[in-house]
Amino acid sequence: MNIKIPLVIFMSLFVASIFSQEASEIYLFELVQTETSYELNNPINISNNPGYDNQPAFTLDGESVLFTSFRDNQADIALYDIKLDFRKWLTDTPENEVSPLPYPDKKKWFTAAKSDSIGHQKVFQYTFKQKPPKPLFTENEIVYYDWYDKSAMICFIAGDTDALFIKNFKYDILYPIQQNIGRSFQRIPGTDLIGFINYNHEVPEIYRVHPKTNKLEYIVDALEGSEDLAFTNNRTIFMAKGNQIFKFRPEQDKDWMPVKINSDIGLKNITRLTISPDGTKMAVVAAE
Repeated sequence: MNIKIPLVIFMSLFVASIFSQEASEIYLFELVQTETSYELNNPINISNNPGYDNQPAFTLDGESVLFTSFRDNQADIALYDIKLDFRKWLTDTPENEVSPLPYPDKKKWFTAAKSDSIGHQKVFQYTFKQKPPKPLFTENEIVYYDWYDKSAMICFIAGDTDALFIKNFKYDILYPIQQNIGRSFQRIPGTDLIGFINYNHEVPEIYRVHPKTNKLEYIVDALEGSEDLAFTNNRTIFMAKGNQIFKFRPEQDKDWMPVKINSDIGLKNITRLTISPDGTKMAVVAAE
């Protein structure tokens, strides 16, 4: 039986769930492609902060990583400069800010979801020079989102049945794509397709869909017990479980294949993954 939860309660539970997450860190690896697989080398702890550090996203030039980080019992947005090996805070507001992403085609901007004390969460536009943010998408409660291009956003909106939507800013319209999807989705690099996890069946499945035609294509069953995926620019998919990362390339693999991790850190409870635009680096979230 489906039980509808009032919107304010749903968003309050979502914000509370962020605060209750286990302490985590973000590690930056070199992602090296071999003849048949990949390797992860030379890890760096880029968050290095007690508590919750999560939701990494590379900037458009691949030279920095945006991420959510906790300080003084609230969520702010931080940035790690890869070349300079330097961290800095980008936001400092009374509200919690999460889910930072670079704004497409605009290197001076980034976006983040900002929530108030009762859980209303909207997407705002920020500058790297720390000017006051501007509201960008305020009509609905955003739980998760990703950019499709500079005029369209892919988003998971509270109050619907775990539904994936497209917000077209050019025509100011919002339309549904799929229902019963998970928290992890993205535009597949080098394509017009969106990759996501579908929960319509007992075993979660990964699909790709064209947002204009809604044509669905099954790719593979999702890695058991994993909620997060990341695509490379050659359409390889990565997911993680426990202390291991796996890859699946549709043209090459029949099942999920383990990726060699050259590290003595002892990663555990790996969750979110993200890959740099040029495919040479991976940011990995793991338990602190």
